[in-house]
Amino acid sequence: MILLRHATVVNSDGMQETDVLIDGGKITHVTPNIECFGAEVIDCEGKLVFPGFIDMHCHLRDPGQTHKEDIKTGSRAAVAGGFTTVCCMPNTTPPLDNPAMMQYVRRRSEECGNADVYPIGCLTRGQKGAELCEYGLMKKSGAIALSDDGLPVNSGGVMLNALKYAKTFNLTVLSHSEDKSISGSGVVNDGENATASGLRGIPKSAESAGIARDVLLAEDAGAKLHVCHVSTAQSVDIIRQAKKRGVLVTCETCPHYFAATDDEILSYNTNAKINPPLRSSDDVDAIIEGIADGTIDVIATDHAPHAFDEKNVEFDYAPFGTVGLETAFAVAYTRLVLTETIKPTDLCRMMSAAPAEILGLNDRGRIQVGMRADIVVIDPDAEYTVDALTFKSKSKNSLFDGWRLSGRIIDVYVKGERKSL
Repeated sequence: MILLRHATVVNSDGMQETDVLIDGGKITHVTPNIECFGAEVIDCEGKLVFPGFIDMHCHLRDPGQTHKEDIKTGSRAAVAGGFTTVCCMPNTTPPLDNPAMMQYVRRRSEECGNADVYPIGCLTRGQKGAELCEYGLMKKSGAIALSDDGLPVNSGGVMLNALKYAKTFNLTVLSHSEDKSISGSGVVNDGENATASGLRGIPKSAESAGIARDVLLAEDAGAKLHVCHVSTAQSVDIIRQAKKRGVLVTCETCPHYFAATDDEILSYNTNAKINPPLRSSDDVDAIIEGIADGTIDVIATDHAPHAFDEKNVEFDYAPFGTVGLETAFAVAYTRLVLTETIKPTDLCRMMSAAPAEILGLNDRGRIQVGMRADIVVIDPDAEYTVDALTFKSKSKNSLFDGWRLSGRIIDVYVKGERKSL
């Protein structure tokens, strides 16, 4: 048994000063002044105690690309960032497009014993956008959701059928909404900084047009759609209006879309090469507004590890992506909570409660009696400078390397077991 004493418990609907007792992997008591003989007592005076964070969108590169990351290192990085549950995208080698691959991820997750890892299964075989996968069998084998991730389904007819088929199994489709015919060979946000740097631009409409199509298809199908990594003002407005119409759409953004602009590309830092790309300050303001008014449901990481030699090339040739599991909370806390844009309870909703609800993980996302004891303890006053070389992740390609942040993760419990950070 573990007793968290004098904790400031943060749930999505409020905060309270209380004790928390963990026993048998579950939360058994949440009340002040608990007396429990034999329990290990952890003093949490002055600390924020959140339900474990849930990342709906990360890349663990396992199988086939394990020089970048694997389930063991990725789940350790997740724990270091306060994430007790992560959902890995299917763009592995081979792709996660069949029941055996779902079983592999779940088995490796159990063997590694870090954060709980769930696979997101492919929408189409091989992510080729043509033949639908066996959604029912994949769900039985552990698939938590469906996506073709960075290879969005080009055919509207196939996407509509995928949404309808997913609905029969109560699975949410996670859409990397992008019209590739618009984005073309672009590598950065189309705008003044693209011109100044001499880099090819990606128009904002590549994202917003893709989102508009997918929202309309989900509306037609009456299916659940979750839009990944929203980055533009127009995208936020499309989703806001769809929600008002009653479309079953949710969405996420990532820390780099509310904390950084495309000014980062002017130094040709390849860790700033991300897809969708970093946007202008007007888009950043719109993302923050969407977070504040509840249009944006979730903060996800889009953790995208790459080996040093892969990123240490000319900007055009570097792969897209930045790692994010170990910095997401601190960036969000520093840029959103400390600026009073949102409250800690809102951050809890976006990083714990909402992902749990969207994915149907009903045993986590809240500190409450009977819930699974996935808990993260944070020192809100601790400031530190990000040093990517200390990351648990196998890859160090962090946009936030060298940034000064507040809110340090000091303890993490997964199913009641205290993890080493």
